[in-house]
Amino acid sequence: MKILLVGLSHKTAPVEIRERLAFTSPMRRSALTHFDSMHSQAHLEDVKEGVILSTCNRLEVYTLVRNPQVAQKAIIKFLSRSCDIPAEAFVDYLYIYRDEEAICHLMRVAAGLDSMVLGEPQILGQLTEAFEAALSQRAAGTVLSALFRAAIHTGKRVRTETAIGVNPASISSVAAGLAEELLGDLSQREVLLIGAGEMGAVAVKSFINRGVTNITVANRTFKNAEQLAKAWNGKAVPFPQLPKAMAEADIIITSTGAPHTILNRELLETAQSSRPEHPLFIIDIAVPRDVDPNVKDIPGVHLCDIDDLQGQANENVREREAEIPQVEIIVEEEMAKFMEWFCSLDAVSTITTLREQMEQLRQNELERLFNRVDLDEREKNLVATMSHRLINKILHEPTLTLKKETSNGNGAAYISAVRQLFALDNGTTSK
Repeated sequence: MKILLVGLSHKTAPVEIRERLAFTSPMRRSALTHFDSMHSQAHLEDVKEGVILSTCNRLEVYTLVRNPQVAQKAIIKFLSRSCDIPAEAFVDYLYIYRDEEAICHLMRVAAGLDSMVLGEPQILGQLTEAFEAALSQRAAGTVLSALFRAAIHTGKRVRTETAIGVNPASISSVAAGLAEELLGDLSQREVLLIGAGEMGAVAVKSFINRGVTNITVANRTFKNAEQLAKAWNGKAVPFPQLPKAMAEADIIITSTGAPHTILNRELLETAQSSRPEHPLFIIDIAVPRDVDPNVKDIPGVHLCDIDDLQGQANENVREREAEIPQVEIIVEEEMAKFMEWFCSLDAVSTITTLREQMEQLRQNELERLFNRVDLDEREKNLVATMSHRLINKILHEPTLTLKKETSNGNGAAYISAVRQLFALDNGTTSK
């Protein structure tokens, strides 16, 4: 079995593509049922386990498969169907990693090395959420469960043993800094949060750290807006009152799970017309985007989406870049531990498959012999015992060598050689 990763991220795909391939929580739950080996769809029958990591900056599908080439094509079709987007629209933005490359990539993601903002802390919670969602749908089995637990452990080690996560310049803190540059002192500014999710809440905390006290929350589920506003001594407004709240806001943070834009040019022109002398700073951290990009043309309106913030965020990571060598060491250590376990698992599977193949060949030859030669039961038993002992003797040294080399870190090469020499992946046994 092979570990296969099919994904894209802020490094390979623009926000226009990422927003079309984003999975909401209900979408992910539904999608994960297709990776349950008991209920797998026909076109995903080669996939035995699966975990879907979907964030603002990346969509990655981790799977355990028999045939990576077959599974890769099936997963691309699966993404196309799930997100209702033609494969040709996104396939050029994908990266495909297998086994050690896939494992290394996940470890680096957990460590914050692959994030838009180096060392950002949210990814660990997102990894945990993705893993737990896969467990709840019985999509993550023995191998991917072990892999994600190892990755989460790696992320925790990195943040405990290095300073890469200390005061990270997150997208939210960058946005707050830009707002302060535009508006000056933020302590008396009105902040409107649209959406009650985690990313929006993190963004608001960055503004609170800069002195903001006037916070309004709008959400389609008013109860959720009330709960979040209460935590900040703010106020909640029903969604129909959003235009009025927008007209009173100096800063709008929007982070909903809506599949389309919710703030268009007409709506914002109306809001801005009542306060033309006051600039309005909009931070759209949703994927798909909540705000029509054309609102940038409205006088007094300043819009930043998640990609606009990347350049500024990169300027704030220099101090943490010094921690990268130590983080890489931790990633290598944890990778080596997992690879040793994974190769031992593959070694056991290879030995078992090899013995099953040899046993099938033995039974075929015994049947052929007994059909040609007239032997009594005692003679048949003697021949069968002798052939059984012969197979065991032939396989004894290769089995010991394979186990030894696996424990020495050379298992992958030896396992590959054995599987090729004995055609163990062909699914056929010579007769």
